[in-house]
Amino acid sequence: MCGIVGKIDFAGDVDPALLHRMCAAMEYRGPDSRGVWCDGHAGLGMQRLAIIDVAGGDQPIFNEDRSAAVVMNGEIYNFQELRAQLLAGGHAFTTHCDTEVLVHLYEDYGDRFVNQLRGMFAFAIWDVRQQRLLLGRDRVGKKPLFLMRRGSKVWFASEMMALLQDPEIDRTPNTRAIVSYLAYQYVPNPMSAFVGIEKLPPASTLAVSVDEVSACRYWTLDYRKPERQPAQKDLRERLRELIWEATRVRLISEVPLGAFLSGGIDSSAIVAAMSEQTSEPVKTFSIGFPDAEFDELRYARMIAERFSTDHHEFVVEPHALEIMPTLARHYGEPFADPSAIPSFYLAKLSSQHVTVALNGDGGDESFAGYGRYISNDLADRFNWLPRSLRRLAPAVLAPLGDGPRSNSWRARIQRLARVLAREPYERYAYWMSAFPSSIHADMLQPELLASIDDWHPEDVIREVWYGSSARSRVDRMLDTDINTYLPGDLLVKMDIATMAYSVEGRSPFLDHHLMEFAAGLPTSLKLRGMAGKVLLKSALRGILPDEVLDRPKMGFGVPLTRWFREDLRELPGEVLMGSDTRVHAYIKPAAIAQMIEQHQAGLADHSLRLWVLLQLELWHREVVESPITDRASTTGVADAPGRS
Repeated sequence: MCGIVGKIDFAGDVDPALLHRMCAAMEYRGPDSRGVWCDGHAGLGMQRLAIIDVAGGDQPIFNEDRSAAVVMNGEIYNFQELRAQLLAGGHAFTTHCDTEVLVHLYEDYGDRFVNQLRGMFAFAIWDVRQQRLLLGRDRVGKKPLFLMRRGSKVWFASEMMALLQDPEIDRTPNTRAIVSYLAYQYVPNPMSAFVGIEKLPPASTLAVSVDEVSACRYWTLDYRKPERQPAQKDLRERLRELIWEATRVRLISEVPLGAFLSGGIDSSAIVAAMSEQTSEPVKTFSIGFPDAEFDELRYARMIAERFSTDHHEFVVEPHALEIMPTLARHYGEPFADPSAIPSFYLAKLSSQHVTVALNGDGGDESFAGYGRYISNDLADRFNWLPRSLRRLAPAVLAPLGDGPRSNSWRARIQRLARVLAREPYERYAYWMSAFPSSIHADMLQPELLASIDDWHPEDVIREVWYGSSARSRVDRMLDTDINTYLPGDLLVKMDIATMAYSVEGRSPFLDHHLMEFAAGLPTSLKLRGMAGKVLLKSALRGILPDEVLDRPKMGFGVPLTRWFREDLRELPGEVLMGSDTRVHAYIKPAAIAQMIEQHQAGLADHSLRLWVLLQLELWHREVVESPITDRASTTGVADAPGRS
C-alpha cells in the first residue's frame, strides 16, 4: 500500500524536486520509504507503506534490463502464483514483493496482463524503449488515480493534493463536478472537482505516448443468469467458500493485521472467516455514538465475544466535527459522506495496533443490502396507475410536510410520492440526491446553472443505468451502485481515512470472483419482498447470531440531525452565512438561511444538505485557496498516533 505520483513531458525533462514535493504531500500514505526516479522525459515517485517484502520491496521496480519501470499502490493477492509462473518462464526477480510481477507480466503480455491480477491496485509503468506510459486501476476502483493531460505533459497521483504541487496545474473548480457533488455528496468519475483533472475509471487502463492515447475497459460484471441454477443448498455452500477464500488471500502480511467490525452482517462475516483461519485472536475495532439510534457497539461486542477477538472501541462525540478541515484537505475534492467522520476515528484507533485492517465493504452492493433497493422496487408497484395520477402525488401529500427527521414515516412517504412519476433511473438518482435537479431553480445560483447548460447530474446515473447488462430492476440498481456510489463514495471514504493513518484497508467482499458469483444469482436470492441479502443471510445462519442477521440495517450513520439542532446549533450559520462565504457562489444565501431555520425549528431535516454545503465551503478554504508552498506541510493528520 502506497501513494504513487509521476510526470511525463514528451517535450522536455522532468524535475526530480517536483516529484519529491508531490510525494511529501501524501507522505502519510507510505511513511516507510520514498522512491523517486527520473529518466529524461519521465519521472516516477512513490511513498511506501511496507506490507510484503518489508526489507526489499522499495519502488520504483524495474525489469531485468531496466527498459521498464513500475510504481504501484495496492496489493496483488495472487502474486505468488504469478511469480512462480514468471520464474518458470525465465524471468529473474530482484525482490519478493508483489509489485515486481507487474513489470515482468507487462514484458510477456503487454497491456493485457492486467486481466491476470487479483487485487486492489493503481499502477504506472514507463516503457523506456517505446517512451510510453501505461496507467491502470483495479476492477472496482479500490485504489484511486488522478491524472491530467495537457499538451506534451501528463501528470498522475494517488491524491489530489499531490497533483496540485505543480504550479502549472490550475485550480479552477469544475462546475459540473460541483453540481454532481451537491447531488451525490461526491464527485463521480471520470470527473474531478477541477477543470482539466480527471480520474482514471475503475477496471481501466490508459496508454499515452507522444502521438497516441488509448483507453481500455478490461472488466465488467455480467448479470445474465445461467439457464440452470444449482440448488440453494449448493449456492449457500459455494458462497461461504468464496467469502472464506477471499478472506484467506487477504491475510497475507508481514505486519500486524486486524478487522473493522461494525456489528453488521458483512463485517461480522469477515471476522468469522478470519477467526477460523488465524491462530491468534483477531484484533477488532469498532466505533460508537452516545446516541442509541446510531450506536452499534452492542452488536459488535456480540461478535467479538462469539469469536473471542481482541476488541477495541471508540465513541464519537459532537466535538469530532473539529476534524472538518482535515477531511477537506485529505479528500482533495468536496466529499460529504458523513460516515467519513467515524471512519477517520476508526482508522486512528486501529493504527495504534495494526497496519492492515479487513472490512465488510461491498456486501450491500452485491447482495442488495440497502433500503433504497426495497423503496425503488416498491415504487415500481405503482406503475399500473396512470402517470397523470402519479404526478399528482407530491401535491396531494405536501400538506403532511417532511417531518423533523429524514427517516420519519412522513419523510419516507414524501420521497416515495416524488419519484412515482419518474423514469426508473431518475427514481434511483433522486433517492441518492441531496440537491436533485427538481430544486435547482430554487436553490442554485443562475450563473451556476448557466455554466452547465442543459446537463443534469441525473445524466451520470442514466449513462450507467442504460449501459448495464442487468435485466431486472434490482440488478440494474446494484450494477449502478457498483459503478457509481461504490467507487465514488464508499471506496474513496475508506481509502482516504485509512491512508491518513498509514493503515491498509482490505475488502474481501470486493474480490472479483465473489462479485461475479453474486451478479449471476437470481434476483430473488438478493431481494425478496422487504428482505435483502436473502442468500447471504441464509449462508451465514448458524455462523453469526440471529440477532445480527435479522436486525434492521443501521449503516455507518452520524447524528448530524441532533447535532445541528443542539450541540452544534450555531455551526451552520457561522460557517455558511458569513459575508465571505464561498458557497454563496453556488447556492442562494436566502435558500441556505431557510434551510437552517427550518432544520432548527424541526420543520424538516436538512442536516445532510447543510453538511454538504459545510464540506464544500471547507474544500474551498483548505484546498482551492491553499498556497502551493503550504500544501505539502498541511495535508497530513497532525495528531496521527504512532503504533504500539
